[in-house]
Amino acid sequence: MSHDLSTSTSDTHTPVLVDTQSELAELATGLKGCPRIAVDTESNSLYAYRERVCLIQVSVPGTDYLVDPLALDDLSPLGEVFESAEHQKIFHAADYDLMVLRRDFGFVTRTVFDTMWAARILGWPKVGLGDIMATHFGVHPNKKYQRYNWGTRPLDRKALTYAWMDSHYLIALSDIQRSELEAAGRWEEAREVFDYLAGTVDVPPNENHARYYWRLKGVHALHPCAKRQLYQLYLWRERTAERLDRPPVKVMSSGRLVTLARAVPRTREELVSLGLAPSQIRRYGSEILAVLRKEEGLPDPPSPEHRPRQPEPVVSRYNALKAWRKAMAQVRGVDSDVILPNAVLWELAQHPPTSLQELVDIPGIGPWRQATYGPDLLQLVHN
Repeated sequence: MSHDLSTSTSDTHTPVLVDTQSELAELATGLKGCPRIAVDTESNSLYAYRERVCLIQVSVPGTDYLVDPLALDDLSPLGEVFESAEHQKIFHAADYDLMVLRRDFGFVTRTVFDTMWAARILGWPKVGLGDIMATHFGVHPNKKYQRYNWGTRPLDRKALTYAWMDSHYLIALSDIQRSELEAAGRWEEAREVFDYLAGTVDVPPNENHARYYWRLKGVHALHPCAKRQLYQLYLWRERTAERLDRPPVKVMSSGRLVTLARAVPRTREELVSLGLAPSQIRRYGSEILAVLRKEEGLPDPPSPEHRPRQPEPVVSRYNALKAWRKAMAQVRGVDSDVILPNAVLWELAQHPPTSLQELVDIPGIGPWRQATYGPDLLQLVHN
């Protein structure tokens, strides 16, 4: 691994670029001897129709690696390390990273430490990584690169510095946090939170037109014909965005689609009067007018997703649990979901456990939460 990416920084470590299969195999073998591994990812969601992971930062004591998935055909050699229970993987705000690593590479990640959740459990006032790095390490990441296009090649050297610094400090940060968690008697609580994060990774489907169409602001106020026109415009935008490989909102805003569906313009002049930019009219004007020209025989949009209405006793139990959770959080000085996530409250409300033993069968409730909150929870769901 001879790619030198050293930069003008006070840190003495030099990140190593991994962009060949042989280098990846070497890295995967080396990581098996590292009990703790810091991980971060960078994606191109602001610049592509379907985002993908464009960089994986991996840090171990003494070395930082930048794995380039765009240059590699097979990242499976890393899968064994991510799935290993013996190797702790340290993230900041792990839920997104866990999701994209599973979506793009099939990685199932076990034994996680999340420094953002650790900060929330401890009640730190600021839990963003930039704020934490500034407070504990005197490091100020360049926020400019939060919106960087990580799909470009070659990558800017300053962007690479921003990237490897995101994982470089996580091991030291987790040491600080674990000490504070143990001192506060909250380490077992944190472990349960980390296990819940790793065990509830949800990979959304690439296409769910019903979900995203009915989320367009203003769609419910349209009359039926306009809803059908809007659905055709929505599908046109999806096709165009996929063809150009850019996010749909960078083709046309959702608000503009609703305006077009409501007004049904017939000419380019009417498109101008509705506020479309000259560049949009030049590039898409003919296509938009063609979509709107057809008014008869338009298919209805898919039915919106409806969640079944919960029975009143379930809602009553949920509200009681929610009020109890809020009170507990205020006493501790933390956000409510640190006590228990919403999904756990609904599970308790829908399927009330009858004993302390049954509590630990609910994902999100482990031995610490069972012992700490169990009697209160049983009383609430059966009162």
